[in-house]
Amino acid sequence: MSETGTIESVGLTEEAVRQIVREELGRAERRDPATKKAAIIASKGTLDFAYPPLILATTAAATGMETHVFFTFYGLNIVHREFESKLKVSPVGNPAMPTPVPMPNLVTVVPGMGPLATSMMKSRFDRKHVASIAELLDTARELGVHLVACQMTMEVFGYEPDDLIEGVELGGAAAFLSEARRAHLTLFI
Repeated sequence: MSETGTIESVGLTEEAVRQIVREELGRAERRDPATKKAAIIASKGTLDFAYPPLILATTAAATGMETHVFFTFYGLNIVHREFESKLKVSPVGNPAMPTPVPMPNLVTVVPGMGPLATSMMKSRFDRKHVASIAELLDTARELGVHLVACQMTMEVFGYEPDDLIEGVELGGAAAFLSEARRAHLTLFI
């Protein structure tokens, strides 16, 4: 087919082209199954950093990807039974955080600014009908996302398996790397 030609000019219908593309994608997937696997590391434990790994994980799983999220260091807050009280927003050192009125950095350290920022962020998500962290965790479990808590970090922080929400697996760095090395999509958040 020339650059100026169309699929009809070479005798192919749109449906025939779609079928060829489907077949090629199927062959590629059989040759390299890692194209259907995502591995995500969640290392931050604030409300604003809880959303990205959960949204990406649920989206990947919804598109048919086998998805693993490794929660390490403060990222364990996301899968802690008390995540609602642990996940906060800190305006300190976060100059990109939108505020109703511009504030100098010095004001962000005033007592009470953290709870105010957290409340403001939750309200903004709610107004825009963004799923809550609880809803995203439920969706992740329903979609079969592997939620994996870092065993070493749990030991360092003194966490027990009962401190985590239901459905969280325990694993070390080697177990996560085993999954990540077989994935085409690996993200560190």
